Amino acid sequence: MRDLTNKFLSEDEKNKIRNCVAKAEKTTSGEIVPMVVTASYHYPMAEMTGSLILSLLTAVIATLIVTVQKSWGGITALDMWLFPAVFAVAFVVFYELIKNILFLKRLLITKDEMKEEVGEAALKAFYSKGLTNTRDRTGILIYISVFEKLAYVLADEGINSKVNPGVWQEIVDIVVESIKAHKQTEGICEAVKRCGELIEKNFPIKPDDTNELDNLIVD
Repeated sequence: MRDLTNKFLSEDEKNKIRNCVAKAEKTTSGEIVPMVVTASYHYPMAEMTGSLILSLLTAVIATLIVTVQKSWGGITALDMWLFPAVFAVAFVVFYELIKNILFLKRLLITKDEMKEEVGEAALKAFYSKGLTNTRDRTGILIYISVFEKLAYVLADEGINSKVNPGVWQEIVDIVVESIKAHKQTEGICEAVKRCGELIEKNFPIKPDDTNELDNLIVD
């Protein structure tokens, strides 16, 4: 999954997003930070569970085939080792397949689990990336997790004291729909623009305003 963010956004697209953020912040003291990550969690249980089920089925089928074919000739002691041998080999093969073929891995993870992990990771990033350290507590994080194809938006207390937190779902929807349409750059820029529009009335630009946070974070 290491190359997901590079495939998700080219260098030119990253620069376009940075410029969109800079433009949006010209009219507001808010700090808008899009953050793109490869994945919010590695989901080890999906790999283990999927490998276990598929290797078990493979071993059962292989054992049944051999047993039927040999039913008239008798089962040897060597045949008794067929099931665990096939299971062990199949487990390793399926584990690597699920680990590296992302659409297979997604099939083994529920939407609710992905949403929960993305939300938790976004909250951690909100604090670790300094979104709470702005002068007027006006940070907004647009967190995008590529593997899950999900987004999460968090705003600091300065903004949430004057803007209904429920409006951030609109931003999430803009990003998620753009990912589905393979137009993520346009979607992120639109989300940034909309964030600026939502906060510029209550948080206009100040004469001594400075850019306190990165205009784009890619992890």
